[in-house]
Amino acid sequence: MNYWGRILGTLFGFMFGRFIGAVLGYIVGHFFDKGYSQNFDQMGGFGRFFSSQDELKSQAIFFHALFSVMGHVAKADGKVTDTEIQMATNLMNQMGLEGDIRREAQEAFREGKSSDFPIKDILLEFKASCHGRRDIMQVFLEILIQAAYADGGLDPREQKVLESAAMHLGFRQNELLYLMSMFEAEMRFRRAGGRQQNSRQQRQNSAYSSAQNLEDAYRILGVKKSDDERQIKKSYRKLMSEHHPDKLISKGLPKQALEIAKSKAQDIQSAYELVKKSRGMK
Repeated sequence: MNYWGRILGTLFGFMFGRFIGAVLGYIVGHFFDKGYSQNFDQMGGFGRFFSSQDELKSQAIFFHALFSVMGHVAKADGKVTDTEIQMATNLMNQMGLEGDIRREAQEAFREGKSSDFPIKDILLEFKASCHGRRDIMQVFLEILIQAAYADGGLDPREQKVLESAAMHLGFRQNELLYLMSMFEAEMRFRRAGGRQQNSRQQRQNSAYSSAQNLEDAYRILGVKKSDDERQIKKSYRKLMSEHHPDKLISKGLPKQALEIAKSKAQDIQSAYELVKKSRGMK
């Protein structure tokens, strides 16, 4: 965004009219900047699908970065599998992407498969667009982790791309490993019926013991069985705050990506309920 009109308007306004002049100069400069900024409504790509300029820029960048880096992760092991393509398709379905915006997402995914894909530039642009908001970047990274595991495992080359993405977004390696461990626990937890599945479904997952289910519930909450109730509640509240849909929307998470955050919040809630029940917590 161009700020020079406001800066110069404020300075000249202050010179000629002190405080009142500075205020008037800022207002005039604001309209100058607005008039000379890029007219994103005339642009192609994801930019066509958002109303305000700020929303347009940040959310268009979010979607382009997400699906292009996802394509780069999928291609990292040398081949994009049908499972990975289906995962991207399912994610588009989950986000409710249709028509032109869906085609833009598909094109971004294809861009990411290029050998010279500029992952650093793409991610730094995304980071700047969301003003470095860690919770938004964490949701972004969690979706990439989900994509990397789409074919049932994590290839070392895919993990290397995830490490690069995490680094450019300002996450340390141990933080990435924690998010990966949490995702693995969530997958087992869901398959085993952590979300109130019926008794028949529970029996089908009998190889996954109740003790393992509880262990994964602790891992999802980021705590240990030896932690006291106060620490467990504190971690639960922090995680729920980080993934609360209303909070994420207010900070710039596109509404189309909200279902991902909701799914994560449901896992956290289910894990907490299981831990509470096992410990007799209120």
